[in-house]
Amino acid sequence: MRIPELRIGQLSAKLPIVQGGMGVRVSLSSLASAVANQGGIGTISCIGLGNIEGSAEVCERTSLEALINEIRKARRMTDGHIAVNFMGVLSNVDDLIRASVQEGIKLIVFGAGLPTRLPTLVPDPGVNLVPIVSSARVAELILRTWDRRYERIADALILEGPLAGGHLGFSAEQLEHPEDYSLEKLLPEVLETIKPYEDKHGKKIPVITAGGIYTGKDIARMLSLGASGVQMGTRFVCTKECGVSPQFKQAYLDAKEEDIVIIKSPVGMPGRAINNQFLKDLEVKGKLKISCPYRCLTACKVETARYCIALALLNSYFGDVDNGLIFCGQNAHRVNEITTVTDLIQELLRELEDA
Repeated sequence: MRIPELRIGQLSAKLPIVQGGMGVRVSLSSLASAVANQGGIGTISCIGLGNIEGSAEVCERTSLEALINEIRKARRMTDGHIAVNFMGVLSNVDDLIRASVQEGIKLIVFGAGLPTRLPTLVPDPGVNLVPIVSSARVAELILRTWDRRYERIADALILEGPLAGGHLGFSAEQLEHPEDYSLEKLLPEVLETIKPYEDKHGKKIPVITAGGIYTGKDIARMLSLGASGVQMGTRFVCTKECGVSPQFKQAYLDAKEEDIVIIKSPVGMPGRAINNQFLKDLEVKGKLKISCPYRCLTACKVETARYCIALALLNSYFGDVDNGLIFCGQNAHRVNEITTVTDLIQELLRELEDA
């Protein structure tokens, strides 16, 4: 079969595969550039790059410097397409977005918050704006707001279903019945919602599905349903190019299906993670001591939070998984080897062609 390219605005990726943005420090320049070199779209996550133990000024400065450094490193390693993923609840998200655009990034992926002001931050139509949505209702809200305020629409949408990893755009009650919110149900609704905006602006809004996509057969199914591409995160964690600690990767390799759980994040959103020693100890202790000189996430309820999520994620990144949180997708238990980005993508393409 002819594998379709993924077109977003004026950009065209050879493969319809986007590597998802994963924080803290899970998807950086090494992983993103490797995916881009294979013809997909690599994504750098800007989350948690700074010194979280310093003052607000130090944290913001170091996170900005670190993001610029990762973008420049990626540019030295690839001529392919690189996106940067942002959380709307980051306290200095505006500065990080502006810096990325100044560094030449042409794909801005925005989640964990409504990007109602994003077109004012990025007025250049040559920079593609890609919101993450979890429903047709949210897609409609964003498109309607941008159309009325800025006479602009999204250049693409990432539709993230309930089987994704990390923070999720669904309530705890909805996640108890993920089949009711499957991508197979959500995608037709989103495609119907965006059509009037595509017609009005004479422009296609590609929809990229994410969450639970694991094999080339899964990719083929999404494409057959009308998606223009897929986003995958979990599959790329256990690659040699992913810079997390060996202990982090081993937690994926050791995980069983029953180890994948839904947690309540300090930012007030449900999240999916591996039920490791850290989470088990937290159930006994109830609450850990938190010292927060800098509120890196505006939505974090420090007074009532049971732990510092930034520190917990960093601990796992560095290898202290017994004191760390390990985000993952629902299919993390299916990962059974350390591979390379090249071999993984070739496997996915073979499965896609077979499907």
